[in-house]
Amino acid sequence: MALSYKARRRVALLVLLVGLPIYILVASVLATTIAPDSVLVTLLLYVGLGIVWILPFKSVFKGIGQADPDAPKRRFDDDP
Repeated sequence: MALSYKARRRVALLVLLVGLPIYILVASVLATTIAPDSVLVTLLLYVGLGIVWILPFKSVFKGIGQADPDAPKRRFDDDP
């Protein structure tokens, strides 16, 4: 079942305002628990964790910055 444009915008907002801060806390606790000694491994860990969070939500965020495709087309005489 595909989400409508408005539903995807709401889910994206919910993910950014609620889910991302929770993920940041969990990722930082995980990174400090693992605590590798190498700076390079630590950097790779944070980069990997920074990329992993977006993969499940890729379809939700795709096209959010575009105009609503379901909105009626505006004509020149409708412009304010």
